[in-house]
Amino acid sequence: MAEQHVRRYLLMQKHPDLPEAFAELGIEVHFLKGLAKLNFVQPSDIQRVMIPPALAGRDILGQARTGTGKTAAFGLPILQNIDPSARLQAICLVPTRELAVQVTAELSRLSQCTDLHIVAIYGGQKVATQLHQLGRKPHFVVGTPGRVLDFIQRGVLQLGLLKFVVLDEVDRMLDIGFRDDIRNILSRIRVEHQTIFVSATIEDEIRRLAKRYMNDPAELNVSRDHMTVDAVDQSYITAEPRDKYRLLRLVLKQEDPPICIVFCNTKAVARKITKKLHADNINAMEIHGDLAQRQRDRVMASFRSHKINVLVATDLAARGIDVSEISHIINYDIPQDPEVYVHRIGRTARMGARGVAITFVGNDQGKELTNVEMLINEQIRHREVNGFRPSQPPPSAPTHDAPSSAPSSATDTSVKTKTSPPRQTLGSKFKTRRRRRL
Repeated sequence: MAEQHVRRYLLMQKHPDLPEAFAELGIEVHFLKGLAKLNFVQPSDIQRVMIPPALAGRDILGQARTGTGKTAAFGLPILQNIDPSARLQAICLVPTRELAVQVTAELSRLSQCTDLHIVAIYGGQKVATQLHQLGRKPHFVVGTPGRVLDFIQRGVLQLGLLKFVVLDEVDRMLDIGFRDDIRNILSRIRVEHQTIFVSATIEDEIRRLAKRYMNDPAELNVSRDHMTVDAVDQSYITAEPRDKYRLLRLVLKQEDPPICIVFCNTKAVARKITKKLHADNINAMEIHGDLAQRQRDRVMASFRSHKINVLVATDLAARGIDVSEISHIINYDIPQDPEVYVHRIGRTARMGARGVAITFVGNDQGKELTNVEMLINEQIRHREVNGFRPSQPPPSAPTHDAPSSAPSSATDTSVKTKTSPPRQTLGSKFKTRRRRRL
């Protein structure tokens, strides 16, 4: 132990610009240089508790919210323990294509001062392209379970030298339906290896998975009991569907967010909003399930490089969006599931920064708002927007009352009432007549 302190002291004397707090966790100089270039100074909670046991080779079951720096928490120890002269030694399974790209980019930045090679493989991209990347003998592969299993079965992804296996966002992978693929992949790894599970929540099914595939794991939990990020200023604005786009324009103008995500519940609404924003000369792009993978990659590249400052997204497509500079989250539609709300606002206030979350709520959506407040154990404040006034609802169709002087059939038999013929029920003989579209 004394020797380690001496080496660390000499290291910091020679390189005073390196992040000393990470050096104290056992991170070596090549990676400290990469952290310095990324302006990493102090480790987050999950990094502080996970890096030492991961460096020591222990299996780990870690619980941490999205946006707390967990990629570096498991990535730094694994990258540091990889032998650059050997082939594939680490694999990380993630639930979505976007997260595969995000984790790969983060690991590449962390190892920028080394010769390590990290590759992402996922569905939606040409198999030939990814086979070519695997042919370059990567040290670390990040992928979605379906594509990873496919390449294992093809025999192009060799597991014989694996030393490290990571399952990131385990709860999301189980929710999406990757249970069988995960078990299939883990059961094929016959060599001795270190296993790390990272999840926002630890359910019974995850514990059963850990018990089967892990060896005496260190269980680490840095998730707070308070489910939302304390640094997020949460509020809601009352608005009916007919007024929401006008309200969105006002909010974007008054808040002037440097980088913002607008969440919608459906692809159709996301497309419609983006089209309107373009017409109003607002720099926005959409991301949803109808876009091809190449288009989604292009949108995310533009968003991360700040070529656009407004991203209109659906929830499924937004999985894996991990951009630390996001300042605002606008819930154009309040989600039906309150846990989705928590995932959405977790996209802002990353790594200690402050963030803003604004939700549009209709007069008939009080139940959805209450469910969110009950889940986060906090009352969301109501706010007003200068210049916003709800529009009047369109007039309903007029109703025609019967004249009061109408004769009564009981007293005036001279007035004949016309009775409509009985309605015929549909059967094999009768078919509904189609109305022609004009």
